[in-house]
Amino acid sequence: MRTARFTLDPAFTVGEVNPRLFGSFVEHLGRCVYTGIYEPGHPTADDAGLRQDVLELVRELGVTAIRYPGGNFVSGYKWEDSVGPVEDRPRRLDLAWRSTETNRFGLSEYIAFLKKIGPQAEPMMAVNLGTRGVAEALELQEYANHPSGTALSDLRVEHGDKDPFGIRLWCLGNEMDGPWQTGHKTAEEYGRLAAETARAMRQIDPGLELVACGSSGQSMPTFAEWEAKVLQETYDLVDYISLHAYYEPLDGDVDSFLASAVDMESFIENVVATCDHIGARLKSKKRINLSFDEWNVWYLSRTDAEVSALDWPEAPRLLEDNYSVTDAVVFGSLLIALLRHADRVTVACLAQLVNVIAPIMTEPGGPAWRQTTFFPFAQASKYGRGEVLDVRVDSPTYETKKYGEADLLHATAVRAEDGMVTVFAVNRSRTEPLPLDVALSGLDLTEVVEHSALADADPDARNTLAEPERVVPHAVEGTALKDGGLTAVLEPLSWNVIRLR
Repeated sequence: MRTARFTLDPAFTVGEVNPRLFGSFVEHLGRCVYTGIYEPGHPTADDAGLRQDVLELVRELGVTAIRYPGGNFVSGYKWEDSVGPVEDRPRRLDLAWRSTETNRFGLSEYIAFLKKIGPQAEPMMAVNLGTRGVAEALELQEYANHPSGTALSDLRVEHGDKDPFGIRLWCLGNEMDGPWQTGHKTAEEYGRLAAETARAMRQIDPGLELVACGSSGQSMPTFAEWEAKVLQETYDLVDYISLHAYYEPLDGDVDSFLASAVDMESFIENVVATCDHIGARLKSKKRINLSFDEWNVWYLSRTDAEVSALDWPEAPRLLEDNYSVTDAVVFGSLLIALLRHADRVTVACLAQLVNVIAPIMTEPGGPAWRQTTFFPFAQASKYGRGEVLDVRVDSPTYETKKYGEADLLHATAVRAEDGMVTVFAVNRSRTEPLPLDVALSGLDLTEVVEHSALADADPDARNTLAEPERVVPHAVEGTALKDGGLTAVLEPLSWNVIRLR
């Protein structure tokens, strides 16, 4: 097989990685919250009911900004239901997921959860612009962020939270382009409401960072037109526009599934083009960045049947996809796509954190374990900090039904502040190893610290309650630096992390 090649040169860069690129998402959906992060009575639960085994895995995963409380859930969310004494909180029907929400875990518990993860965990709060509007968003902002001396800030203090929550990053609704969304709106309707909400919230605090809803996928019939109309109303009032994308193998087409990042990169580049077009039309010097605040592998085609079968249970087992090695390789490729666009994608949230299409799984009263997708995220978060180098691959290709010709190699590289370079690479071939040559120009690198791969002879291998460590990354031998370059062989269907110093 022909060798894949690229050159690394510190003179050619994409941009600095924003730590928020490694964000995640906690929605009141299925068991993400209840028996996921929160389970009073569990053997590892702390005095607040948080599972400490899960907290340990969340810290290991390396997540930063955590979006809350939805997702589709937020379009029926009454924030005031989620504060105050737990015994006084009302039970509500959650229309998004045909479930009953108890509100035992709410806003204060979410902030406490972030604090226990550590200082890297930042709140990213969504406001309900589906069934509510400007007034309720302002009330939530006052309750959460104002120090004291007003009715709602004093109510927070009375509820036991003396210090304000200091939420800087806010989502103005969720997927408002989607007909499935409670309170779905046209682009004109949503754009006007988002602008009014943003303007009002900035009257309280001009320094907030605000995310307007973009399209729920590039395949939406209103894609690009939606972004253009929303940004026409909000361009000077918001900082980000959102993107959401999920991928699964359809009709057994694994080759196209493995090339899912081709679509993700196209989506990013098309949204950037739309943002910059509107900026030029408005003669604005401001640049809108992207918040890819929902992304993952998700077997979405199963979801409608799962949800429609529900009869308003509490915290049902819902969307609990069990990920294979193949899924993890695609997942890693999606991470590479985000890093390759770090100049404009400055927030990203893996959906979701626990149990629901998640890298961490739990059993009520039992253990927590890592899915296959846990490892690429944890490695990217740990080693993908610094400046992204411009990687342009010369790779053998293969043919896909969905995306046409695609490279077998998908790769990026990040140079840390201390000069270390980490190459992240995926071999999309299901059957053949891929030789890799990397020319190193202007980089003073003398040693391969590690070459780790996630791959398996069984592409369907996965971690389960019975076998929680069936799939883990392994060391790869033979990777070397010589004659001013890096040589390696990437195993078939593999996610690779090569660290150099």
